[in-house]
Order: sequence, then C-alpha cells, then structure tokens
Amino acid sequence: MTAEQIYNKAFRNGVELECTCVSISSYRWDQLMEGAVRADKKKVLKAIGMKEDYYNPYDFFRTKTHLIYIHSAIEYFYKIL
Repeated sequence: MTAEQIYNKAFRNGVELECTCVSISSYRWDQLMEGAVRADKKKVLKAIGMKEDYYNPYDFFRTKTHLIYIHSAIEYFYKIL
C-alpha cells in the first residue's frame, strides 16, 4: 500500500486512538512500530483532526494500519479504520 493510499484510507474511513506508548508493553510497542516510516505531518494532523499551533520537534510515522502522532515524547497510535 502506498503512502497516498494509506492517507486516503484514513481520510475516507477515519481513525481512532488505539493506545499510547504509556499504556502498552514494549513488546506491543515493537509490534505497532514494525514497518514504520516517516509520515507527512500535515496529513497525519488532518487525518486525526488536530491543528498544530505550536512547535513540535518530533517526527510522525505511519504503518499500513496506524498513523503515529508523537508529542512530548509520547507516541499516540491512531488505528486507520
């Protein structure tokens, strides 16, 4: 699945917050991050319905099933529906 297909699926079907890195084991974190690549920040923010009015130095990631928003060193795993 290409990056554009992943973003389009997220825009079309929506996303839901599945978990954060604080609430899962390191094993589950490894599973969720498997195959993660850097993502387009603007597209991730649009898909999760957020506006970023402040500086955020962290990269965002995507997998085939999740968009990963990072803020304050916490990963937020949004499942693509």
